[in-house]
Amino acid sequence: MEWRVIRLETRNAYSNMAVDNAIMEGIRAGSSAPTIRFYRWMPSAVSIGRFQSMNDEVNVEKCRELNISYVRRITGGGAVYHDSDGEITYSVIAPEREFPKNIIESYKLICGWVISGLAELGIEAEFAPINDITVNGKKISGNAQARSDSVLLQHGTVLYSTNIKRMFSVLKVSNEKISDKMIKSAEERVTRVVDHAGTTQEGLYEALLKGFTEGKEYQFDSLNGNETERARELEKSVYSSDSWNFSR
Repeated sequence: MEWRVIRLETRNAYSNMAVDNAIMEGIRAGSSAPTIRFYRWMPSAVSIGRFQSMNDEVNVEKCRELNISYVRRITGGGAVYHDSDGEITYSVIAPEREFPKNIIESYKLICGWVISGLAELGIEAEFAPINDITVNGKKISGNAQARSDSVLLQHGTVLYSTNIKRMFSVLKVSNEKISDKMIKSAEERVTRVVDHAGTTQEGLYEALLKGFTEGKEYQFDSLNGNETERARELEKSVYSSDSWNFSR
């Protein structure tokens, strides 16, 4: 199988989710190639899992105050803060038959590509089932998956220099006011690439690119016309709409 690799690009939250969705539809229809994509979020954003409630998980007013977008994913998992300058997100979209049927085994396979990328930077990470990647027991990557009509989508984040305090000011991790003690507690559970390696965000991308493509047939390419048009439609009609984002 030959992969299409889409180089690191920056989009808003609604466009990022619409593009992943459009590629998934294209693969289902036989008009899109299996894809590995890397992207950033501008402005910063919070994404919630398919089955979560926006108001339960996200401090929407704080997001508006800080110009942080919020969007619902089609994948499961929990709420995630996407720092525009502090992380890289990947997506892997391909026929389901190319991956283990067992959910944890499929996570382990794809997360292994992230782990290989981090190893390029001298960071020793490990898979932490069901869907996390950790360094010395601290979370450095969270991942989420969806399977629909024989197509698998997995996307995940790799924390580069994420602002932990801002992260927990927009995620409703507790009913109590965010305190220094809570931030310290969170920092004890989360780690970032900059805490382990002296590299730039671009350097992290290059390392991940190597980890994801090693041993694979691939070529760099961009979205095709159908995907671009469909992504625009989905961005407008679904992902930027309150009816979708606040549907639970």
